[in-house]
Amino acid sequence: MIDRKLSGAAPRTKVPKGTIDSQMHMYLPGFAMRADGVGAPADPLPDPAMYRQVMGWLGIDRVVITQGNAHGTDNASLLACIAQMGDCARGVAVITPDTTQAEIARLAEAGIVGARIMDLPGGAVGLDALEAVDAIAADAGWMLAVQVDGSALPELEPRLSALKSRWVLDHHAKIFAGATPAHVDVIKRLIDGGRVWFKFAGCYESSRDGGPDYPDIAAVARLIGAHAPDRIVWGTNWPHNGARQTADYPCDAALLDLAMSWLPDDDARQLALLDNPQALYGFPPV
Repeated sequence: MIDRKLSGAAPRTKVPKGTIDSQMHMYLPGFAMRADGVGAPADPLPDPAMYRQVMGWLGIDRVVITQGNAHGTDNASLLACIAQMGDCARGVAVITPDTTQAEIARLAEAGIVGARIMDLPGGAVGLDALEAVDAIAADAGWMLAVQVDGSALPELEPRLSALKSRWVLDHHAKIFAGATPAHVDVIKRLIDGGRVWFKFAGCYESSRDGGPDYPDIAAVARLIGAHAPDRIVWGTNWPHNGARQTADYPCDAALLDLAMSWLPDDDARQLALLDNPQALYGFPPV
């Protein structure tokens, strides 16, 4: 079992009222997970009560809950978690090219504001459905969260630049092979196209250098943060499902401080923590 209470420190970063965590997962008992165990969190189940502790520690007021891989295309647990969290929560669901307009309407009524493409092992809907899911999301006025192996960004650029939705390049683009100037140039061009945001979350998942400072991730984050501070959003990536024992569990406050240190000034941090995600995910102004 993991003791997630180890991350109960307060950040040094000045966190504005209304701060939004743009990337986390949440679970409730009673909802079936995939039989193969992929994506399942370690015990104890990271539920809304635990996450409210994290909100208190970090000063988070609002949250975007992303459908976890463990539930595949079944959004029932996600909707139940949003209902428990109330007006402070929005959701990013998994839909397929066959999802009906009636289902989209039902999801939207329950607080869903986006769809997820997860083209990595365990993901429910990958790049083969990118354009079809994007079309549905665009028609619904939703955003699109895109998580891929960013090593292929130069090859993917034509497809990504043609997307119709507002969309997020997740988790520092997850450039597993290592970022090059060409990768950075692609990210900048995509952002300059007017529909893309870049998410600071889960830096430990794709760093080749490792912690505690993740210098390879930091180098790209600083470049993108300086280029387009109005297009950065941030997330905790709680409950850090890659950690399988207490000794591996990260300090959420330290990760928040680290990510904010990659931005050029307090104005940019205000944008990443509040203004940018507020606009992208459709939260009311504070």
